[in-house]
Amino acid sequence: MAVPHGPTGVGQARHRMRKDLRIIGVPDSVIDDAVLILSELLSNAYRHGRPLSTAGGIRRDEDEGENDGGIRAAWRVDAHGRLTVEVTDGGGPTRPVPATPSVTARGGRGLNIISALSQDWGVRDASGEVTVWAALSAHDSFATRVETEPGAKTGAGLRLAFADIDELT
Repeated sequence: MAVPHGPTGVGQARHRMRKDLRIIGVPDSVIDDAVLILSELLSNAYRHGRPLSTAGGIRRDEDEGENDGGIRAAWRVDAHGRLTVEVTDGGGPTRPVPATPSVTARGGRGLNIISALSQDWGVRDASGEVTVWAALSAHDSFATRVETEPGAKTGAGLRLAFADIDELT
């Protein structure tokens, strides 16, 4: 999907992704995670990346004949049930890496959010393009991946997991 290089296309892309994934039967909880990942990737692309090259005129999205607009977003579910979300831009002055923002920082958490929600993520470089991708299970949402202490009952495991925090209050 062609997305304008700026905040205006993020909502359109999220809406289209949600619709596409619902049609193929992806659970809503997984769609929510994927939409958040897409939002973070697109936000990073327009904040830190350049628009894709339009050398030789207006670039076209090969699949849909749309104007590129500066960024490409794509998502797919493979035969193994792996949902991959990717965003491609023209690259930027730095390589995408997770930041360590201060508690009061207004940003810098995007790749950390993506890392927490996905099973894997990475960066692919091509001539004049950088693609950041994230993969997650199309069947399991973040909530089902959060584990309590092995062998513990859910309530007891949660109490033990937060025992050190309880001591602080």
